[in-house]
Amino acid sequence: MAPGVGKTYRMLQEGRGELKTGRDVVIAYLEPHDRPETTAQAEGLEMIPRLAAAYGSATLPEMDLEAVLARGPELALVDELAHTNAEDCRNRKRFEDVEELLGAGIDVISTVNVQHLESLSDQVADLTGVRVRETLPDEILKSADEVVLIDLTPEDLIERLREGKVYPENRVAAALNSFFKIEHLAALREVALRQLAQEVGSKRLLSGGGSDLRARDRFTEPHVPQAVGEKLLALVTPDPRSQRLIRRAWRSSQRLGADLDLFWMSPPGRAQKLEEDEAVQAMERLAAVLGANLIIETGDDLVATVRRVARERGATYILIGPPRRRRGLARLRPSLVDRLLDAVPGVDIRVVSDRTKLNGG
Repeated sequence: MAPGVGKTYRMLQEGRGELKTGRDVVIAYLEPHDRPETTAQAEGLEMIPRLAAAYGSATLPEMDLEAVLARGPELALVDELAHTNAEDCRNRKRFEDVEELLGAGIDVISTVNVQHLESLSDQVADLTGVRVRETLPDEILKSADEVVLIDLTPEDLIERLREGKVYPENRVAAALNSFFKIEHLAALREVALRQLAQEVGSKRLLSGGGSDLRARDRFTEPHVPQAVGEKLLALVTPDPRSQRLIRRAWRSSQRLGADLDLFWMSPPGRAQKLEEDEAVQAMERLAAVLGANLIIETGDDLVATVRRVARERGATYILIGPPRRRRGLARLRPSLVDRLLDAVPGVDIRVVSDRTKLNGG
């Protein structure tokens, strides 16, 4: 749910337990944050030396991917899964390093905070007022064999913070006045619990002792009904505000167990090459991260084109952003929602609200 709840500590505990059973375990990357309790848990575990990677004029410690691959352990412990690597590293993100380890037959235990999931970026920003820049695709979490939620009440986490168990003393006051407000932590805790419930879907939740919740792929409940035949089509634009619609549409598709298509109709006057348009590239990157299918066509009749695309793609839901305020004679014409309802009968139309306006955004 947040930094400081004990993810790294628990990862090391799991590693020590696997070591006792005879498995070959190494710490591939550890971020102890100068927490004595965490550092103590690392004792007795082999640690691969960190790589000093260039970052501008400075050097940053990174996981030495080549060294871990060369060592070839059975299990690697890799902290901070959503981390962005320094520029001269082979992969841009640490989760890509982990994918290489998995491809080499090395099991991995890693750590991540719920706010680092790409599809939750807008929701977390709404809840906390903090925009998380380091994210990872939700599919990375979905591909895990096991997910363990390390849960802590907001009151206990704040107490840990005040005791200096999360950040150094000089950072405590600022943290308490920003991200670590009790209402923010309570909201993040709820998001984390909901996320776990969504991830398991038809899987059984197991209690691992205390407030440790696990989701295991091998405990699939065959009798739980699944949505069948749903297909979502979201109408998007390269406008950065449309990224919120994309993420909300993706999460809706996950709840329904449905595929997601994103559709943008480029106006004929947009003459520059689309592949050179930074706004379009940003939209394409987000679609790729979430695993959504992006469809781009040029035209000037949005409703007619959406009707054709919806029929071709078998859409059962169409999602659109909030309509712009209409002025003058435009108010006398049917709205986009009304025209879509007439054009695609039998398809549900959903308007996704812009919640930033609730926060004065």
